[in-house]
Amino acid sequence: MVELSGVSRWYGNVVAVNDVSMALGPGVTGLLGPNGAGKTTVLHMMAGLLAPSRGMVTVTGQPAWRNPRIYADLGLVSEREAAHGFLSGEEYVLSAARLHRLPDPKAAARRALSLVEMTSAADRRIETYSKGMRQRVRVAAALVHEPQILLLDEPFNGMDPRQRLHMMDLLHHMGAAGRMVLFSSHILEEVSQVSGTVQVMVAGRLAASGEFRTIRRLMTNRPHVFAVRSSDDRALAVALMHEASVTGIDLDQSAGLTVRAGDYGTFARRLPKVAAETGIRVRQLQPTDESLESVFSYLVAS
Repeated sequence: MVELSGVSRWYGNVVAVNDVSMALGPGVTGLLGPNGAGKTTVLHMMAGLLAPSRGMVTVTGQPAWRNPRIYADLGLVSEREAAHGFLSGEEYVLSAARLHRLPDPKAAARRALSLVEMTSAADRRIETYSKGMRQRVRVAAALVHEPQILLLDEPFNGMDPRQRLHMMDLLHHMGAAGRMVLFSSHILEEVSQVSGTVQVMVAGRLAASGEFRTIRRLMTNRPHVFAVRSSDDRALAVALMHEASVTGIDLDQSAGLTVRAGDYGTFARRLPKVAAETGIRVRQLQPTDESLESVFSYLVAS
């Protein structure tokens, strides 16, 4: 439904997206990457809001740039909020229905508001909404014409846990019904709960692409680094050197231990047992390489 072929986008001397190619069909796909990776730029090019500096972006076989026809099949929820606070939720979604020239805009607006569980607050002004409510009413406006393609930029921002679960369930059902849903996130767990496939972006490049479990397995097998402080760092280091999951240890008198482990779970289970066996009290255990930036750096290096 959406295809990028050798797409780059730059602003002067700054390259935001560099030679990205991907083809997206029905189902839910997560666009994953740290802040500044180029996710928003990719989504805006897909939605026809930005022209690629090089390459081609097509939506249902048509060029996306300067082509209003694609909006009959496409809905977009941008990261930046653009809802007028003086409108009620129903008025806002109704305006979107009228822009799409739907035969029964009021019925379409009510249906979209029901999908995102905003019917009870539909007559309230948007300026009285919480951030999560504003986000849901914006999703309703993007869904009002029942598009086959839905692009969402950080859609779960501001939602409470119950709202997140409902939105995740909605996106899952849309993908199962044959729609193409692409949502961006910098939070790994959001993607893992909704999407089977991911596109991982790092510094404007596509670093990994494919079925989520395969990439997750690669992430799990990467070396893990922990900062450990204890009542006797030297004795603990000696004891940990005999553990199969430990691949290296550095001892610093002021900073404690830096432990490299090949398997996160095995080390986390063995450390308390080793400490108990040696009579050592563990005062601190902190993963130091669990940021998305470090994960993506590993993917790029691999």
